[in-house]
Amino acid sequence: MKYILYVLLLVGVINSSEAQKFKPSLNLAKGKTYTLSSRANSVIVQTVGGQQNTIKLDYDYRMAFKVTGVTDSVYSMEVSYQSLDMKMDMAGRGIEFNSEKHDPGDIPSTIVAAMMNKPFNVEMTKTGKIRSVTNIVKMVTASLGQLTGIDSAKKEQLKTMFLQTFGPSAFKGSLEVETAILPEVAVAKDDKWTVSTQLESPVKALVSMDYQLTDIAQGMYLIHGDGKIASDKNSPPVNINGLPVKYDLNGSVISDTRIDQSTGWLKEAKLKQVMMGSMHIADSPQVPGGMDIPVSFDTDLAITGN
Repeated sequence: MKYILYVLLLVGVINSSEAQKFKPSLNLAKGKTYTLSSRANSVIVQTVGGQQNTIKLDYDYRMAFKVTGVTDSVYSMEVSYQSLDMKMDMAGRGIEFNSEKHDPGDIPSTIVAAMMNKPFNVEMTKTGKIRSVTNIVKMVTASLGQLTGIDSAKKEQLKTMFLQTFGPSAFKGSLEVETAILPEVAVAKDDKWTVSTQLESPVKALVSMDYQLTDIAQGMYLIHGDGKIASDKNSPPVNINGLPVKYDLNGSVISDTRIDQSTGWLKEAKLKQVMMGSMHIADSPQVPGGMDIPVSFDTDLAITGN
C-alpha cells in the first residue's frame, strides 16, 4: 500500500510539472538601457534576359533602448543607433555605408554617421510588439541637414531613399521580427502560439510565425519559430530607380531564440529567411511592355542582446 501511494505521489508530481505554465514577457526597468546587436548576410539573385545577377548585402548594427516610462502593458523608450555598417556588392562593384568612416566625400557614410546616438521614440508592449515609432523622420532629416554642398532636390532624393530603409514603418517591421515573439498568455513547455508581423523592407510582406516554447534552462526561455512569408499583393508598386516595381514572393522563416527569463529581453537569436518569386516592372518609357524578373532572397540573421 505504501508503495502504491509513493507511485501515485510521483505520478502527481510529474503531471504537475508537465502542466506548469510560464509567461515569457518583457520585465524591463525604468531608466535602464538594453541593447541589440544584429548581423545579417543576404544573397539576392535576379535573372534578367537569361543571365543571373547576384547581389550580396551585409549589415551590422547596434542599437540602444533606454526605458523612459512604464505602464501596465507598454514601455516608452528612447532608441538610438550606436553603430551601423552596410555593404552591398553588385557584380564586383562595392557600396558601403559605415558610421565609423570620417570621409566628407562619402555621402552615405556621412549621413549614417550623423544618425548615430540621435534618439527617437518607440513604444513597445510586453510581448515585444511595437505600438508606435515617432521622431525617426525628424532624426533622418536632421542628419541630412548636416550635409553641405548638396542642393535641396538631391537632399530630398536621399531622404526618400533613407526613409525606405530607416523610416517608421520599415523600422517597426524589422524590429518586430526580433522582439515580437512572446505569447499573449501563459504557456507550458511545448505549447505553440502564432504571431503576425508586417515587413516594409526590402519588400512589403506579411510574416506569420508559429512559435514554440521548447525548453526552460539556465535562466533562459528557448523558443523555436517556424513560419511563412509572402509579399503583400495589395501593396502599390515600389519606386526603384524611377521604375515602378511590384513583387510576388513567397518563402519561409525559421528561428531559434534565447530569452532572459527575468527580463524577457532577447539574449541570442538566429533566423533563416528564404523568399522566391518574381518582380514585375510595369510598362514605362524606360521599359516598354514591362518585364518580369525571377528573383530570390536568402538571408541569415544573428542577434545578441544585453
